[in-house]
Amino acid sequence: MRMEVRATFMRGGTSKGLFFDPADLPADPLARDRLLLRAIGSPDPYGQQIDGMGGGSSSTSKAALVSRSARPGYDLDYYSAALPIDAAFVDWSGNCGNLAAAVAPFAFHRGMLEVPRDGIAPIRIWQVNTARLIVAHVPFRGGLVKEHGDFILDGVAFPATEIRLDFESGPDAPDLFPTGSPTSVIEWSGGVPFEATLIDAGSPTILVHADALGLTGVETAAEVNANPELLAKAEQMRAHAAVRLGFAATPEEVTARYRQSPKLAYVNRARNYVTASGTHVDEASIDLVARTFSMGKLHHAMTGTGTVAIAAAAAVPNTIVSRVTGVRSMVRIGHASGSVPVGAESENEDGWRIRRTSFSRSARILMDGTVFIPV
Repeated sequence: MRMEVRATFMRGGTSKGLFFDPADLPADPLARDRLLLRAIGSPDPYGQQIDGMGGGSSSTSKAALVSRSARPGYDLDYYSAALPIDAAFVDWSGNCGNLAAAVAPFAFHRGMLEVPRDGIAPIRIWQVNTARLIVAHVPFRGGLVKEHGDFILDGVAFPATEIRLDFESGPDAPDLFPTGSPTSVIEWSGGVPFEATLIDAGSPTILVHADALGLTGVETAAEVNANPELLAKAEQMRAHAAVRLGFAATPEEVTARYRQSPKLAYVNRARNYVTASGTHVDEASIDLVARTFSMGKLHHAMTGTGTVAIAAAAAVPNTIVSRVTGVRSMVRIGHASGSVPVGAESENEDGWRIRRTSFSRSARILMDGTVFIPV
């Protein structure tokens, strides 16, 4: 026997995943999660997700639940799911900022919103996992979302149309620095204590200097992911910092239950390097280099929420990032696949706060149809 569920397969930024209307899924959360896991092909001990829609990487093992919002002042609700490749649970602890670019195009495709004829429509999205507002500025032409254009997003092979994302911080936003300080010293079992910026911007994120990992900041994903000892060290550092953030009581619980969030990223001063595609990045074209871990592996480009966190940290004095870049409202991040500019508007009234962080992505529908689930 099998279930048939309507789904749309979409690329958003440098990620892709299955998009669903929650009304098409089981109401019971456990049954819903089992369906999502089977649709994506997890858990897979071979790490390839051959018997599902996943692609065997954190960037391609994702799902999004999108619906009309019942909240006053919001257009859509977006619930982000990360599906570990090797484990039988769905991680709802964080947000995929890359897939956020595809949320409004999906909603227009499914008829959830009234379609403008031409121009740019600002769509207000309630990000359910993190309880934040994202405003997506979606371009239209002839009554359709404009997908084709000349916007180049490093990490994506083909040009598309730019979608600007504004991550807004309202008056009820959590503290920017959950520990109360722009930097914290983390004690851990693997070695000497390390300094980190624990920041809640876009999604909770741990920012360290590359030196803390014995790295330079210009590594490729292939280099790092071929080093199991380094990956284990990074995960131990992430897990201990996550305990300080209040995710769990022990590092072991973090590793077992919280794969998606918080993420660990490392930064260093700008320098020349070559991307995974062979493109040369000149240090004069960027303000720093950064790499981020996602679901236990180094990300092939840069996560959307990592982009937000780094920009927010650059806008505040005495963070790990601003020590590298100087305090600035616009920062050009050199990542494993190229670079991305991102801006952050900060203010200091009884504590630092980020009003808005903005960066651009692109998105398009790859396939629309039915996903078949064995039962």
